[in-house]
Amino acid sequence: MKIARKCVCCDGGDLARNPAVLAPFVANRVFGWEPAEVTSAWGLRDIGEGRAYSVCNSLVCGDCGLIFLDMRFDDEEMSALYTRYRGADYCATRERFEPGYAARNALLQQGAPYIPVIEEFLTPHLTTQPRILDWGGDTGVNTPLRGRAAAHHVYDISDQPTVTGALRVEREEVLRENYDLIVLSQVLEHVPDPRAILAELVAAMRPQTRLYVEVPHEDFVRLRGAGPAALKRHWHEHVNFFTQEALDRLHAGLGLEIVAQASHEVVAGGRGAYVFSILSQLKP
Repeated sequence: MKIARKCVCCDGGDLARNPAVLAPFVANRVFGWEPAEVTSAWGLRDIGEGRAYSVCNSLVCGDCGLIFLDMRFDDEEMSALYTRYRGADYCATRERFEPGYAARNALLQQGAPYIPVIEEFLTPHLTTQPRILDWGGDTGVNTPLRGRAAAHHVYDISDQPTVTGALRVEREEVLRENYDLIVLSQVLEHVPDPRAILAELVAAMRPQTRLYVEVPHEDFVRLRGAGPAALKRHWHEHVNFFTQEALDRLHAGLGLEIVAQASHEVVAGGRGAYVFSILSQLKP
């Protein structure tokens, strides 16, 4: 695990910093850590009594507005967190720390009800039967346009069985394929290095390929702009909160030209939310 010293979107060094805590579920799943109750029985001289959680820092970039966790998990730690994502072991551990999660997970497993909104956003820019790669698409249940795709490929580290019609592919296979649409939906908010993920997908794009990126448009960012880092005190699986400026810079820095973008009001997991959508292509 590394500690970020620069912005992971624009590489800026103007970072505001404030203390925060890491969600107990994430700390346990990644590091095996548990919260601790510090009592007088510990016999500590300089540490006060109370509930002790894993500390971290909230960072906000003064250049692009990205708000992010200073902890950047490595490959082994990401695997610990996301292997068999939303499977039995994952859900049991999360339910222990977050009672009620299992019921919400059952809703999430049924698929996102807002996919038709995304399909309407994408359809004008694609062929009738696109060849689709869903990068980080879990089971493929939320891949837009999968019902009329000429090919539906999924790359994901979760190892969950895919939905009917989807084919799981490995990294090496992706570069050999010709895709009309590459989907990167609800992924960038989870990853330690958003630029590296996008760069991998840019390498798999062809002149006709469209790249669809979707991230949560969190109220924290949507209603307040970037805001001070002091407003973000608790970190879970989402380690990056993107402003539109951060996303624009991320795309431009990798040679991508934005074709369309929009903020959509949606329902996911039984809750109202917003998602931000960007469709891009390689610059000529």
